[in-house]
Amino acid sequence: MGALRSIRRDLRLVRERDPAAKGVLEILLCYPGLHALMLHRLSHRLWRRGVPLLPRLLSQLGRAFTGIEIHPGARIGEGVFIDHGMGVVIGETAEVGDRCLLYQGVTLGGTGKEHGKRHPTLGTNVVVGAGSKVLGAIRVGANTRIGAGSVVLRDVEPDCTVVGIPGRVIHQSGVRVNPLAHSALPDAEANVIRNLMERIDHLENEVNRLQGCLNLVAAGEPLSDCCTGEAQNLKDREIIEFLGGS
Repeated sequence: MGALRSIRRDLRLVRERDPAAKGVLEILLCYPGLHALMLHRLSHRLWRRGVPLLPRLLSQLGRAFTGIEIHPGARIGEGVFIDHGMGVVIGETAEVGDRCLLYQGVTLGGTGKEHGKRHPTLGTNVVVGAGSKVLGAIRVGANTRIGAGSVVLRDVEPDCTVVGIPGRVIHQSGVRVNPLAHSALPDAEANVIRNLMERIDHLENEVNRLQGCLNLVAAGEPLSDCCTGEAQNLKDREIIEFLGGS
């Protein structure tokens, strides 16, 4: 009965999150993410009971048929959806929270050969974009979006948006993430370049103003208040966050 409830829940989830899903039969036959999760639930139960070899064989069977490799030791929450899924890799000590959404090419991997916890933990309702790599025993907070192609190597607070290599937090909204809004991400590089160009323009204007002051001094004229302008504050938030990655 528990297995049937899980299947019904997965079917309902696919229909909610994928507008391309046309019917129950199509979902059951044509969604590799669903197949991979079904096999993982079985292999995970066997892994926890200490059954040798068979859980890994089931994992490899799922990899061969779906292109999705989930180690039987990984912990997968309820309501997780793997969309398309080809090339997804989830390591042994990885933990995926409830209602997470993973796209093709995602890796939840380790960064070394040490034993113990070495793979990431995703909180609830995390969206990981296509081709992203989340590496190491790090924690990604709930309601976080990771942009496509990002490489995340450090902890991320809840309600953040992460993009780039290495991944940088560029937005903290405090608003629950829409699972289908993974493409609505700010362009961090463009924002930083624009801000830097504005700073350069300001500095050029300051240099020209100061040059005018020096010319007045050279001519023996009073400076008046031409050199009393306020200094520009260079601690621009977007630049600091982009360069610091936090």
